[in-house]
Amino acid sequence: NLWVKVSLPACCIKSLWSTSPKCHYWGVVIKVISLYQPGRNALVDPACRWKFPIPYILADSLDLNAKGVIFQAFEMYRLKSCVDFKPYEGEKSFIKFEKLDGCWSMVGDLQTGQQLSLGPSCDYKGTIMHELLHALGFYHEQSRTDRDDYVDIWWDQVLPGMDHNFDKYADDFITDQNTPYDYESIMHYGPYSFNKDPRYPTITAKDPEMTKVLGQYNDFSSLDLLRLNRMYNCSSSLTLLDQCAFETVNTCGMIQNRNDDGDWVRTMSQPGSHDHTLIGQCKDAGFFMNFYTDTGRAGDSAFLESRVLHPKRNLQCLQFFYKMTGSSKDKLVVWTRKEDAKGKVLSPTAAGNFIGDDDHSWKIAHVPLTMDSKFRYAFQGIRGDPANSLGGIQVDDITLAETRCPSGTWRIKNFSEYMKSYATGEYIQSPRFYSPEGYAFGIQLLPNSYYDGYIGAFFHLSTGENDQALEWPAGNRQVTITLLDQNSDVRQRQSFSYSFTTSPTHLIPDSNILYWDNPSKMGTYDPSCDCYHGWTWGWNAYFSHYHLNSRSYLKNDDLILFVEFEDLTPLIKSEVPIKSPVQCRLYAFLNVNVHFSFYSKHSQKGSGSKHWQAYTSKCVSCNVKHCLDNLSVASIWILVCLFVACEMHLHAAFNRLKSNY
Repeated sequence: NLWVKVSLPACCIKSLWSTSPKCHYWGVVIKVISLYQPGRNALVDPACRWKFPIPYILADSLDLNAKGVIFQAFEMYRLKSCVDFKPYEGEKSFIKFEKLDGCWSMVGDLQTGQQLSLGPSCDYKGTIMHELLHALGFYHEQSRTDRDDYVDIWWDQVLPGMDHNFDKYADDFITDQNTPYDYESIMHYGPYSFNKDPRYPTITAKDPEMTKVLGQYNDFSSLDLLRLNRMYNCSSSLTLLDQCAFETVNTCGMIQNRNDDGDWVRTMSQPGSHDHTLIGQCKDAGFFMNFYTDTGRAGDSAFLESRVLHPKRNLQCLQFFYKMTGSSKDKLVVWTRKEDAKGKVLSPTAAGNFIGDDDHSWKIAHVPLTMDSKFRYAFQGIRGDPANSLGGIQVDDITLAETRCPSGTWRIKNFSEYMKSYATGEYIQSPRFYSPEGYAFGIQLLPNSYYDGYIGAFFHLSTGENDQALEWPAGNRQVTITLLDQNSDVRQRQSFSYSFTTSPTHLIPDSNILYWDNPSKMGTYDPSCDCYHGWTWGWNAYFSHYHLNSRSYLKNDDLILFVEFEDLTPLIKSEVPIKSPVQCRLYAFLNVNVHFSFYSKHSQKGSGSKHWQAYTSKCVSCNVKHCLDNLSVASIWILVCLFVACEMHLHAAFNRLKSNY
């Protein structure tokens, strides 16, 4: 016996009655799978797993902002897993991102090409990461068989006709991969999903404290990553080259240079001198690397070198935290040096310079690199004035990833004091930053926004030194403001970001002045930068005070923001035509089991701007005792006969499908 699996997307189930021209052969895709096992979902069935990289198409119907955020989501997958993506070039399996009715995705690789919808208000990084996890084969967390041990569903508060969104599945249909229930999963519904009354939730945790974390869509949880990497056998991530918090005695393979004047010392936290990883809160833990500058001679130096690294791209960003507690003449220099295939060291290159100052606290640094062959990076500490030094140079929490460094980095010290002292609507003004194109910009942060219990964040353009050479208005540029989770392990971070894209035709209210024109025409003068700031645009409810005090968003009471201003003009026209599939010939035999699998849509519309939809597989089977020979030209008629044989099953399932819309 062979199982003949006929996979029918939802639009093609409809076409059995409507004969929609959108689907070839009524949308039927036929494949023969030996020993196909029914009842296994995309999460379990290896046949439904993707091969990497996954081809994708960005439909022109997508909002431009959504296209930019899709690429942000891709980078998160590459940074934290082995999942990769590539532009579509005629492959059989692919994902087509489109702007349809809401946010939804098929589950697993259908091996026929499939849609992923990003409708209105779906252009959030977390939402897109959520939908891509569906495409990769994952169901909602609250669909687990054991969910009733952890959460309560308040059925009387669910919108009529939306009960199916809270279905749970038997463990022969869905697997938890032997992991605990995850309240923080990016695949978990929020408390107010599909609620009739905005005052009452539809889902709550049995532990009331856990209800507050349900529905987070900042980033993957640690268990999301464990399951994803376990399912796809990811032993390492694609773009993370190196990271180190110096908590292990081998210092992550970093070595001392034998030809310098001293050594870096692995130092444990103590009162008055703590690390950045654990900020001195753990006994017998919390280490950092220290080069003492209060002894020796001025000009003495010590090198701390990384292991040999093998880049795949020619673009990297070295991020680390450092503090300088010695003389103002102390220096920290970042070097890179390549090695050829025989291990011969090529000339080193200075990549970044930092000097001592009066701020003896931990600071974040970014050093952009462009290495295209195997290399090492190194930290060189240089003693400036030992007689006037009371400490040294410290380094901790290093991350080297093959990504671009942020255009703007803003560290706000003692942020909790701003929250206590600033009035509603009062803002902190950032320094002036420059984009890769040369645009000057800044942000205004409201510790206590007009939206109670939230921080507000607003972007503005500024006049700058490149204005005469730039295009105005600055339309089709994507603004992204990211709140950094300062966890030492970049894979465990849940940094939060929001994005919007500027429109070249956006007008200032009640005027004919373009919103994103040169601020010299209509801006407000700021003496701190001797520049003009344009009109602001952003979010009153950027991030909640409650969540700000979770995780590591306020480590050492520092709040750190990254700001980007990126040209998306090349993505305006992005869609490529889908190549016609090659028709295959199917041979069927006596006692063939014909297995019809189709996908019914489950929609989710959470509170506010959270709109999620997923697909779950429903199957019907029937036995056809006919001998079919060389199914080719007559395939349509034979398939119609098979459908008639299963008509009762298909009609019942189709009626359920229609109710889900």
